[in-house]
Amino acid sequence: MKQLFLFFVAAILSVASFAQKAEWKQMEEFHSVMSKTFHPAEEGNLKPTKDNAANLTAKAKAWESAPIPKGYDAAIAKPILKKLVTSCEAIEAGVKAKKTDKELTALITKAHDDFHEIKEKCVVGEKH
Repeated sequence: MKQLFLFFVAAILSVASFAQKAEWKQMEEFHSVMSKTFHPAEEGNLKPTKDNAANLTAKAKAWESAPIPKGYDAAIAKPILKKLVTSCEAIEAGVKAKKTDKELTALITKAHDDFHEIKEKCVVGEKH
């Protein structure tokens, strides 16, 4: 009975630890803009990229300047966040410079890849 109790306590602590790690408000806010921008671009629709370029940059900068929550490796996340901001700034500059759809697609794809790099590489204890 004691072992069963200890198992449940360990399971609850594991779930609580994951919940803490999973909450990174700025990541979710960025993702909300990125998803409605990138996925149409995959289909050849660059209007959302053009419409959301400044917002992507703003969300990336807010994410970069926010504290990194428990469960994420700041040493890994910070340089990738810096790269993400640079990628988003490039999108915004590309829109202002009226780059071609092909060029804008490459820029939004780069920013999307940077976003996924953060999600995949900076969780403490995960190896990639």
